[in-house]
Amino acid sequence: MLHLLSIMPISFWVVMGLLVGGGYAALKQLDDATSLPSLAVLGTTAAWYVGDAFYNDYANNHAKIFTAETLASAWWQVAWFIMVILVTVRSLNERLNAPLTKRKSGVMQLFKNGVGFAEVQKQLNILFTGCAIVWTILFVIALVILKTEIPYYLFPFLGYKANPWSHGRIGSGFDAFSIVAVYFQLLTTSMFGVVAALATTQRVRRLALMFVLLSWPAFIFDRTRNSMLAMAVPAILSWVFLRLRGGMIKKTLVLFLCFFVVNTWMKFIIANRSQMSITAAFHNKGLNLSEQQKVHNEGLNMFEELCWVSTFIDNGRYKVNWGQRYFAELVNPIPRGLWHGKPLIGLDYAIARGHGDANDTQGGVNTTISTGFIGQGVVNFGRFLGPAAAGILMSLWIVWLARLDLTIHQLGRLPLYSLGLILTFNLGRDITLITLYPFVFGALAIWFLEHYQIIKPSPDTNTDKQAFSQKNPRTNVTVKNHFVYRASGGFVRRDNLQHPKK
Repeated sequence: MLHLLSIMPISFWVVMGLLVGGGYAALKQLDDATSLPSLAVLGTTAAWYVGDAFYNDYANNHAKIFTAETLASAWWQVAWFIMVILVTVRSLNERLNAPLTKRKSGVMQLFKNGVGFAEVQKQLNILFTGCAIVWTILFVIALVILKTEIPYYLFPFLGYKANPWSHGRIGSGFDAFSIVAVYFQLLTTSMFGVVAALATTQRVRRLALMFVLLSWPAFIFDRTRNSMLAMAVPAILSWVFLRLRGGMIKKTLVLFLCFFVVNTWMKFIIANRSQMSITAAFHNKGLNLSEQQKVHNEGLNMFEELCWVSTFIDNGRYKVNWGQRYFAELVNPIPRGLWHGKPLIGLDYAIARGHGDANDTQGGVNTTISTGFIGQGVVNFGRFLGPAAAGILMSLWIVWLARLDLTIHQLGRLPLYSLGLILTFNLGRDITLITLYPFVFGALAIWFLEHYQIIKPSPDTNTDKQAFSQKNPRTNVTVKNHFVYRASGGFVRRDNLQHPKK
């Protein structure tokens, strides 16, 4: 450890200073709605870049592959990215969330006071109903496609995984519809977990748990770790921080246990997914805890990829594409059946890394290579403008999550916020709609329901007169007017309100 720290350039210590300073400032202002999303982005940066240095043996890997100048330059790019975020978040929040910025963080109010408010529970019930309808429609379609294989769609551990939404790695024709089905399935599956974690109505909680048992196995026995995290972690965090009774020590211990279980299973996937299906590996080998602890997590090397990007730009093997990569991400929702020449995402970088043929236009690369959200900015706009562009995009993401926080009492905002926080970590590999589709579909569904008055939006300008009931989890007795929601600052105790003198 000391040897590693002794060989780090000054730019690394600037990165550490910005991470610690930015994290401390966010922790000091947790009632600010941008604080938790900012911590998520800073934590993601630390995990994918600083974590890479410690986890992947910087001294014997990075320092021997790249020149000292390349390493120092890459750390400066990370520092510049962080600095742009710290400078722009507050101003963007004040501009884009102007009517709401005087409020305190609704999530922190729920953390302090619980989620037993009648309005919050009402919104969870409505959300569950909508997700159950969508999932059932997808299940009926899957039943028509799979017929007698449907048990293996629900319970792949019985023998194998039956997939009704199969499509090529490079979508063709109208494969987009299958892809949309996959992301809606992931969205509803994630929401079932959050509702099961937070619902206080026994019937709703039991139904949500039933849907969890029906929907989670399809993702647990899949090869994709990102989907697994998006499915399970929002429910875990919602339960631990908003529902589980006890102090921070207890919550931390439970989180550590959950992390151990998730990490062990993900290592099992890494060790077996290139050899056989996860179901077959589970049946043939079983889950050996001692063996899984020896597995090295792959893909946690975004700092290394950032160094490769700089190296390829220097030697001419890769040319900055001036926004083409971001454009390809933006138009990704358009079905290839409507646009046959739709640009492919990241093919040029995979070829530069030696995983494909430059003359192959069909995406025939050996593997896909993530550049990391900072490296993605660099391949788009170079080593100065690129990290700044990526920083601004992540600042906009923080502001979007902050808006959900400031309107947390409205339909679907709390589960969507939880999902967004988790997807922030996945964005560390690339800022892409491929990661964000479940979140985007959820946001569009909520907008559609409220815009067309299918579900009336919760009042957003309520005064201190509006009260919500809360059910005491110990006595199961509903207490009226114990907490109220006020537009200026979230949920508070009624006896703490200050009413103007008449």
